[in-house]
Amino acid sequence: MTVIYKRVALIGLGLIAGSMSLAIRRGKLAEEIVGYARSQETRDIAREINLVDRVVDSAEEAVKDADLVVLAVPVGAMGAVMEAIAPHLKEGAVVSDVGSVKQSVFDAVMPHMPEHAHFIGSHPMAGTEHSGPRAGFATLFDNRWCLIVPPADADQAQVDKLAAFWRAIGADIEFMEPERHDLVCAVVSHTPHLIAYTMVGVADDLRRVTEREVIKFSAAGFRDFTRIAASDPTMWRDVFLTNKEATLEILGRFTEELFALQRAIRTGDGDTLFDYFTHTRAIRRGILEAGQDTDAPDFGRTKAAKE
Repeated sequence: MTVIYKRVALIGLGLIAGSMSLAIRRGKLAEEIVGYARSQETRDIAREINLVDRVVDSAEEAVKDADLVVLAVPVGAMGAVMEAIAPHLKEGAVVSDVGSVKQSVFDAVMPHMPEHAHFIGSHPMAGTEHSGPRAGFATLFDNRWCLIVPPADADQAQVDKLAAFWRAIGADIEFMEPERHDLVCAVVSHTPHLIAYTMVGVADDLRRVTEREVIKFSAAGFRDFTRIAASDPTMWRDVFLTNKEATLEILGRFTEELFALQRAIRTGDGDTLFDYFTHTRAIRRGILEAGQDTDAPDFGRTKAAKE
């Protein structure tokens, strides 16, 4: 592959940014990768494991002369980061993000964008329950979707270049508007995380009654369903606060469906349960056929991380 952006600056050095750096190196897509993280400990680890080519001690220094700047921080922090780095962006620089909410990111970032630079949102639909600079691996984005969310007046050549960059990293590309993005993600990501967090809380309450049996005998169903509840709490706090309307809309629909199933169980309505489970099983099979899951243990992550 060939270089797409000569210098890439990663602001935040957790799972996503770390995986981006490793994937960029794998494809030789940049001449230099510069990284910054707010935590001194994170910066020290990144230097120790050679996560990027150069770790610096401020976001302003990181973006100097960068052709692509990626905001890989919690969505609640993006406005402040953008305000800090805006005066230091080079002419023609592209700023993107990897947040799972878009409208609030646009609202926070766009007022600070200088006229000589471009902002184009992106959201790689990939991740694990692990976080931090040691969690990344180069194959994280392979055959996973990355949603590109450009502003209405975006430079199409820059949008195409960013899409080519994500394809070179390994992702499949889809373009969306911010409002549509936030609704889709509320369905496929945000509400499932909220439900998983809630189920773990319920299990913890029951553990006190059952003397640890709930945790001790957790089999694949509980284990797999609640895996995502180990995700970074700061990130998910910001997601729910910044995608409030879409999440509440989907959560309301989920509650209605749950009440219908509750009624069927209470009244012994086996036909309703059977029909519902048959329908949802077909949807699940569609996810498998679309290549969005795998039979490999831990979604293949453990093996990929070791490689």
